[in-house]
Amino acid sequence: MENTHDEAVSPLLVIIGILIVLVVLAVFLMMTYNGLVTKDVNAENAWAKVQSAYQRRADLIPNFAETVKGAALFEKSTLTEIAEARSRAGQIQQEIRYAQTPQDLENAGNSMGSVLSRLMVVVENYPELKSNQNFLALQDELAGTENRIKYERDEYNNAVRDYRESVRTVPTVLVAGFLGFDADKWMPFEADAAAQHAPTLNFTGLGSSVGVIVESVPVAHRSHLRYVPGYFGTYIGSFVYRVD
Repeated sequence: MENTHDEAVSPLLVIIGILIVLVVLAVFLMMTYNGLVTKDVNAENAWAKVQSAYQRRADLIPNFAETVKGAALFEKSTLTEIAEARSRAGQIQQEIRYAQTPQDLENAGNSMGSVLSRLMVVVENYPELKSNQNFLALQDELAGTENRIKYERDEYNNAVRDYRESVRTVPTVLVAGFLGFDADKWMPFEADAAAQHAPTLNFTGLGSSVGVIVESVPVAHRSHLRYVPGYFGTYIGSFVYRVD
């Protein structure tokens, strides 16, 4: 009789054990999936904020060009250059809107820097622009967008790092692919090749202040530089900075 009872209990224990394992596995998969979805959404939101910051900078360029245009009497060639800057800004806005990767935004950002550089050359040739209030206000706003882009890029990189670490670490890595999560879905912003070298700086006296004109400053180097609105020396780069 005892053997018959044991034989009846054993299959039941096996079934209960299997059910427990299945429940634990289901809970693990559910928690892992929800956690990865949260990190994926965080990276997506961070990307949208980076795009928004770049877009804001691009939106300011036409206003900047119009302010420059209306603040002085220019030669025909200069007016043509200002018009071309506004036109190029519109193209850059589209590039930002449809950007899919950090490199796409980097390329758009470089294009914006080139457009602004040409406008700044115009400013250097017409000193009266430097006292125009609208020009100074837009200049400050552009400086603010530079800081915002740097901040949002850092936040995006943090979100991407969090997502990629989760997808690649055990035990999540064992099921991430099965759940539809790819570690390379989100790519971080990386330093420019030029950012591996210190930027070239020229020091020029600017009244009672000493400015630093940055010939080529990748975004990665801008965290330790502060924009100095209202000051321009002999124009070389995109903006004039001063060491903090």
